[in-house]
Amino acid sequence: MWRYKFNILPVLACLIHYGTAMSRIDPLVDTKVGLIRGLRATDGDYAMFMGIPYATVDGANPFGPSEPHPGFDEPFDAYDDSAVCPQVDEFTDKEVGSIDCLHLNVYVPNTANSKNRLPVLVWIYGGAFKIGYSGRFLYGPRYLVKQDLILVTINYRVGPYGFMCLDVPEVPGNQGLKDQQLALKWIKNNIEAFGGNPDQITIFGESAGGSSVDFQSMYSQEKLFNQVIMQSGVALAPWAVGAPEPLVPLKIAKQLGFETTDTKEALSFLASIDTDLVIAAGAELKLSYNPCVENDFDNVTRFIHDFPLNIKKPNLGNLPTLLGVNKDEGLADFRSKTAEEISQNSEIFLEYLNYYFNFNTLDLNEMEQIVRNFYIGDEIISENVVEGLIKVYSDLFFNYPTARTLQKYLDNGLKNIYYYLFSYDGERNFVKNRLNVTVPGASHADEIGYLFDISYMDKNPAPEDQLVIDRMTTLWANFVKFGNPTPQTTEILPVQWPAATKDSQYYLNIDADLTVGKRYFNSRIAFWELFYKLNEKAQIGYKARSK
Repeated sequence: MWRYKFNILPVLACLIHYGTAMSRIDPLVDTKVGLIRGLRATDGDYAMFMGIPYATVDGANPFGPSEPHPGFDEPFDAYDDSAVCPQVDEFTDKEVGSIDCLHLNVYVPNTANSKNRLPVLVWIYGGAFKIGYSGRFLYGPRYLVKQDLILVTINYRVGPYGFMCLDVPEVPGNQGLKDQQLALKWIKNNIEAFGGNPDQITIFGESAGGSSVDFQSMYSQEKLFNQVIMQSGVALAPWAVGAPEPLVPLKIAKQLGFETTDTKEALSFLASIDTDLVIAAGAELKLSYNPCVENDFDNVTRFIHDFPLNIKKPNLGNLPTLLGVNKDEGLADFRSKTAEEISQNSEIFLEYLNYYFNFNTLDLNEMEQIVRNFYIGDEIISENVVEGLIKVYSDLFFNYPTARTLQKYLDNGLKNIYYYLFSYDGERNFVKNRLNVTVPGASHADEIGYLFDISYMDKNPAPEDQLVIDRMTTLWANFVKFGNPTPQTTEILPVQWPAATKDSQYYLNIDADLTVGKRYFNSRIAFWELFYKLNEKAQIGYKARSK
């Protein structure tokens, strides 16, 4: 049998059916881990290599670190992107997934070859570290691969399987982040075989995915990528990192009928239980899962060794960065609630502050009053003050952490930082569309519908939506290619997007029109800047002296 070795090897199979010869050409790549066979896309000029396993999980300890996949002795048919890590599906509210889920998908324009190596863009999904998957149901590649770049989307473990942080070395924490790191190593080592440039890799993510990108930038000891894009998520977000939670496996085991005070006994029991039951028990207990500052164990490498707020000088080097938020991050969260549900949450300000600051009772009440007065005055919590509730949610969880990250990175000497505000309200606003929220605004994750070809959305977008798709994918692709989203103005990008500086924090407002401004939400950001300075030592994780 003859084998012709190129970066992408066509394999011709002739299928004879009822006397008619049918030809099919599948792409085949020869990687460092073996031959991988993909499919030609039917909706564009690109190839798809889907469901490639990059790591494996130990069935005896599915909550612990994964290991690199050993590779393939026979050609691997990369045809299936349906693998999902254990979680509650956000659309069906059913438990789904298995631990055999650490796969990635590579989408390659037909122009890629050994003489035309394309830049690479790697997507890390969000989902509060509890949900998410990389397949085309949500993350169709059509819009981005049209920009002549290779798109890679990766699975990583979420929930208890990815972010159980314990006081035993078998489950030290941040397994999901370590999965991501293994995926990035795989891409760095193998993307050249697909026609990609291993020295031109940009990672991007949204919400928990954006925070993951920041964690990879801040804590990774290897140079696995060259640029980053963080959408509505940074490491400094108060929800992004916490301390280990050693009682989690004991609680889940008890919920499933096995009561013990021994962590390893609980883990062994849970490893023997169907993943759907483990996920369901965690959901019933309303457990949350986050990256954590890991305990120090012998012969165990920590990924996160300290809270991000204590890392005064992150080792970023010259890392071109694009980051921003959506104009109304908290919109869908509140506008999808009834008036009664809003009114019932009368202590929402106390809950927000108590969760992220170590205040004594007196200080907590005083600070709560200050924040409450700033956003809703003397009004009680009700539907009448929902705009103020949306703003405090948006500012505390997204807007201020992003502005704080921008300032921190500028203070550390980064030059190529591009700051954006997504304000567009169209038919493809992802979360508003999913939750059937009809009030105007751009909610958390709404921009996803303009970067990805979401499977259940209209394949022929309205002209005004198509323009936003073309603009966003071109801006993101220009950044991937040149480290600058507007290397020159064009008909589709008539505005120059200047980099932010210490003196002028420029941002691009992405709406029906593109405009440039300075320091969005300036008075609200200034309020939180003063609040955090006043309460610096009360921040959870704060250390008086740090490196």
